[in-house]
This record gives sequence, structure tokens and C-alpha cells, in this order.
Amino acid sequence: MITLPRAVYVLALGIFAMVTSEFVVAGLMPQLAEGLGTTIPRIGYLITAYAVAMAAGGPFLTVGVMRLRPKPALFVLFAVFLVGNFLAALATTYEVMMAARVITGVASQAFFGVAVSACSQMTREEVRGRAIGTVMNGLMLGTLLGLPMATFIGDYLGWRAAFWAITVLTLIAAAATALGVPHLEHAGDDSGDFRREVRVLKNPKLWLVISTSTLIIGATFSAFSYFNPILTTVTGFSEGTIPVLLVAYGAATVVGNNIVGRLADRYTVSVQVAGLVLNALFLTGFALLAGFNIPAVAFMLGIGLVGVTMNPAMTARVQRTGNAKPLVNTVHASFITLGIIIGSSVGGIFVGHFGLRAPLWLGAALAVLGLVTLLPELGQRREPPSRATTERTPTPVELISAKDES
Repeated sequence: MITLPRAVYVLALGIFAMVTSEFVVAGLMPQLAEGLGTTIPRIGYLITAYAVAMAAGGPFLTVGVMRLRPKPALFVLFAVFLVGNFLAALATTYEVMMAARVITGVASQAFFGVAVSACSQMTREEVRGRAIGTVMNGLMLGTLLGLPMATFIGDYLGWRAAFWAITVLTLIAAAATALGVPHLEHAGDDSGDFRREVRVLKNPKLWLVISTSTLIIGATFSAFSYFNPILTTVTGFSEGTIPVLLVAYGAATVVGNNIVGRLADRYTVSVQVAGLVLNALFLTGFALLAGFNIPAVAFMLGIGLVGVTMNPAMTARVQRTGNAKPLVNTVHASFITLGIIIGSSVGGIFVGHFGLRAPLWLGAALAVLGLVTLLPELGQRREPPSRATTERTPTPVELISAKDES
């Protein structure tokens, strides 16, 4: 088995820091409302603003760092993120906190794009999906460990301490990047050519591929956003049980992400088809049997196994259709975030009109739509391995290793 470069794990640490920051507001809403002298619904807008900043602002910041090599670009994004996090830790008004969340949201999305691009550049084509899956473990672990960690610190030391803890975590990730990520060249001769990068985005097939990712994530988050009220009000679990169930869900996403990462390179489309079919079945089963404890938990864990865990396959498909450069990766990440916004916001509207099971039905419908977007590729035969796979240019990491050995 090919060993992944240690830099892949370093990039995962950076994403872990970003994701921990993304979810921290959700875990500290009462404390933030009291500390900033506002209401919990207004604090909820901070979550929306972060997501919108990621989706709308991330690609623009990526354009701003495109002419830099990957490693300096990562440090610029760390710096912008830290500025936003400092503002959040020091905020005395709601308006300052809102500005801080927008800054960190934009930086986080751009970091995702540059990190995934750097990961692709450092690894062999035949294990690229596994490498991207490893980087995306930072996302899964941020949900599993980062949110509870930030919430625990905020509960016992105050909400500002949670933001300072994220600052320390980000500085550790930046130091690890300085030591563990090699100096890479641009991903290709035209990496700094903005016009050529934009030209890639004019490919209609690329947008169809990106729409699949949006629907996969939208289907998952239409359910995930309302797990708490569904499990307490419909299923009948106590409030104290919900954190344990969410940790179990997070563990399921880690397991699923590692499985998909190992399959994504050879079975990119098949993995997404299987994931969408299973997710539609799990969401439908959850909607029908949400009133029963064991089936509800089983279906919730199933959604964790096949939902956001499609990320490695989604990314591999986008890179094959477009390219592996930062702009395409960031635009893809923005449309993934759009899926989160669609799933949570439309799901909320459905709850108001049709009850708490409605987001689950919405998720099942979005999963079916995702399958429809895959139909054009299902009839295509798999192409034989390209010459690039068999006669490959060594990656920068391999060149460095060769120099060390000599």
C-alpha cells in the first residue's frame, strides 16, 4: 500500500481548526446572546452569515491568492482567519462579531480549496481519493471533536475562551504547516492565469458534476439540521441523550469518510450512486419510523455513513471534469456550502408547514434529484488508465525524498 505524505495529515489539522470555528457559535448561542446583549435568533444569523460568506466570498479570496504558491497561500489564509478569530474573541458588540464571522467564513472556504489542491498536487493519481479523504477527516473530526471541545471550554471558561482556544489551535496548525508541508510549485504552467481558470468554469459538464455535490450535501443537511428536535420531540429522547447520539453520528461520518476515500479513485461515480440510493432509503426510513428509538438511531447513523462522507468521491469527480487547482476546488466547496444553506433553510420552511418529519422527506427528494444528475455518466464505459497514470511525473514530495536518499 502506498503511504500518504505526512503533509496530508497536516492539511487535515488546518481544516480541523477551521471547522471547529465554523461550529462554535452553534454550541454557545445562549452565552453569546448574553455577552453581546442580543437575542438567540440574532445569534443564529451569525451561523447563516458564516455560511453565506463561505459560499459567496471564498472564491474571490482564492482568486486573490492564486498567483502565490500553495504554501505561502495557506499562510495568507491562516493570517486572514486569525484576524477574524481575534476580532471574535475581543468583540464587544454584535456588529463586530458579525464582521468577524464573515472574515473567518471567507478565509475558511478559500483554505479548503487551496488545501485540497495542494493535497492533489502532492499525491499520486491512484491514491488521490484516499488522500483527499484523509484531509477531509479534518472536517469529520471537527464535527465529532471540535464542536464538543469548543462548547466545553465556552461553558466552563466563557465564550471568549472558546475563540482563544481556536486561535491557539490555528497557530499550531500553521506551525505544523511550516514544518510539514513542502514548498510546491504552481499546480501547472497556467496556475496563475485567471482567464484560463475561469474558462474551465464554462464547462457545462462541470456544473452538472458540481450540482450533484450540492444535492448530496443538501439532502444530508436537511436532516442533520433538525436531528435535535426530531429526536427529542418525535422520537422521545431526553435532551441529555442528544449529545451522545450526535457524537455517534460524528463517529459514523469518520468511518464512512475513510471507506469512501479508499474507493473514490477507482469507483468515483459508483460510490456516489450507492451513497445517494442508501441515503434516500435511510432518510425515508427515518421519516417513516422516527417515532421508534432503535430504528430512528439506526437510520440516523446510516445517514452519517453515506452523507457528507461522499466528499472524497465528489472532489475526485470534480477534479477529473475540471482540474485540481484552487479556484475549481473553492467553487466546488462554495456549492457544497450552498447545499447546506438549501437543506437547512428549506427544511426550516417545511417544518413550519408540514411538521418535523418534513425535512427528512425533503432530504430523500434531494437525494433522488442527485441520482438524476448522475444519469448521463451511468451509461458511459470506464476509460482505461491514462498514460499519466503509468508514466507519471514524480510529485514534489517524491523528488524531495529522492534528494534526501541520495
